[in-house]
Amino acid sequence: MEPSWNELAAYRARVRGCLLGGAIGDALGNPVEVLSLEAIREKYGEAGVTGLVPDHEGVTGRVTDDTQMTLFTAEGWLRGYSRTKSRGLGGAEAMFIRNAYLCWLDTQNHPAPPPANNLRHRSGRLREEPWLYARRAPGNACLAGLREDYTPASYGKPAGTPGPVNPGSKGCGSVMRSAPFGFTDHGAERAFEFAAQCAQITHGHPTGYYAAGAFAAMINHLVHGESPEGAVLRAMELLARYPGHEETTTALRKAVDLAADGEATAEKLQTLGAGWVAEEALAIGVYALLARTRIQTYYIGSQGTVCDPRPPRTPIEAAFLLSVNHSGDSDSTGSICGNLLGAHHGDVRLPQHWLEQVEGRTTIAVLADDCASEVYPGERRPWNH
Repeated sequence: MEPSWNELAAYRARVRGCLLGGAIGDALGNPVEVLSLEAIREKYGEAGVTGLVPDHEGVTGRVTDDTQMTLFTAEGWLRGYSRTKSRGLGGAEAMFIRNAYLCWLDTQNHPAPPPANNLRHRSGRLREEPWLYARRAPGNACLAGLREDYTPASYGKPAGTPGPVNPGSKGCGSVMRSAPFGFTDHGAERAFEFAAQCAQITHGHPTGYYAAGAFAAMINHLVHGESPEGAVLRAMELLARYPGHEETTTALRKAVDLAADGEATAEKLQTLGAGWVAEEALAIGVYALLARTRIQTYYIGSQGTVCDPRPPRTPIEAAFLLSVNHSGDSDSTGSICGNLLGAHHGDVRLPQHWLEQVEGRTTIAVLADDCASEVYPGERRPWNH
């Protein structure tokens, strides 16, 4: 059955919300990454950060490598999906993803777009975006892994054994970039397996690539209208089919159980870890998505500074803030949570006063719309009238 107009409109809004929400969470967490919870509270007050704050260079709304790589994932996924759809030829999708990541690597090694020099990966629109040419603490496994000449098969059942590149690495760089794999209309299993395969371009530990696959499956369920609880549980059921899933499953089960255990707190969240490794980052994002949060009101920090004069907070804002106010990799956990929140709620319900300050938001929205229009071409027409 063909999707209805309302379903198509909701899908478009959720895809856009996914990418924009990830950027919001990334920008919220960027200034407090690596700070302890105690240091965050000492600097910003007992509630921690309650909105976008300047980073160490005094700039508000900057994104990090998390959003950068997510966008290049989206562009690579879009090109591979479009080729397969138009030509009826599969098998090259992973090549498009790796080429997109090599294009991202150029942004880390050059101050501006380098000459194409007939290199296959130097194409696409993102490479022409000046704001992406910035080093924002990229992960070592991502940088080192892309120097290896490895492109996995497009689709295949992950075996639960270490991959050939960085076989011991399960850093969160595998999962924080993987939301766009969930945009497919070919189902959560396809999203899971493709994300898991492409995670192995840089991260070979099974937990690293399974966390990426589970995250993509959650996004797929959410953009197609599943509830947050349903999306997480169905992704966990899918994950359990694969050998070596236990570490990832255990982390997610702990997050789900903790979310059901009363009101959310930063102290509870920190029992899930710091988010530096894949399963912890995903578990923290899931906890912030599912947990019951207290709605904040007008708050004055301990130093007498107004942290945010916009009462009352919404549950979406509270979830964002929960995901970044902890000791650890706050930008990655914020990005993952933001992808999940946006994929569920759509772009309209994202905090607009935060979104207006986020770096690259126009480019992000256009890329999201391109992804949505490629999956469901018929939904493009009403916006052109």
